[in-house]
Amino acid sequence: MAASSSTALVALCSSLNTQCKISKSQNPPLSRTLCLSKPNFGSISNTTKKLSSPLIFSKRPTFFARPKVSESEAPVVEAETEVPVSEANPEPAATQIVEVAKEEPPKREEIFAVVMVGSRQYIVIPGRWLYVQRLKGANVNDKIVLNKVLLVGTRTSAYIGKPVVTNASVHAVVEEQGLDAKKIVFKYKRKKNYRRNIGHRQPNTRIRITGITGYQDYPVSTLDS
Repeated sequence: MAASSSTALVALCSSLNTQCKISKSQNPPLSRTLCLSKPNFGSISNTTKKLSSPLIFSKRPTFFARPKVSESEAPVVEAETEVPVSEANPEPAATQIVEVAKEEPPKREEIFAVVMVGSRQYIVIPGRWLYVQRLKGANVNDKIVLNKVLLVGTRTSAYIGKPVVTNASVHAVVEEQGLDAKKIVFKYKRKKNYRRNIGHRQPNTRIRITGITGYQDYPVSTLDS
């Protein structure tokens, strides 16, 4: 009895050994699980039949991996070559540029005068304008001559009148006849309920100085005199 069991055990081991070799050549992971499994002595014939039959494994669908594209293999787009401006739009032939000399305005004569208009004295310079007391009978754009010249000064000399510079005159043009800003005259008496609010605008004339003439014959004043 013991001999028959030992022979059966040897036959089982030999069959398992051969099957393990076959399974290793076909599917190594599955053969390991078969070799490590415990033998079932009751169903030796069934196992041998199952092992003798070819093993069928389900095939998994194969997925193709997307090829990786490196930066160096990235598609290269050729840039359009820029056409220089000179070739695209050729410049016209150089034209002769003629420089026109700008006419400089005549320099003003460096001269001033002190003139009396009414009861006030004004410093006048050719080309400038000023407001004076109302000139009666003068209209806009009228040319006037002021004869009360008290002093004439230039860059190098001075003509001082005693009291006026003889034959000297200041020429001007009337530009506007107007009124000064309003001034408020307020009168008040305490304990009498007396209040008066009066506004006043002094009439004036705007003139523009055009020139100073006639002073050349007057003697020049010096420090010694």
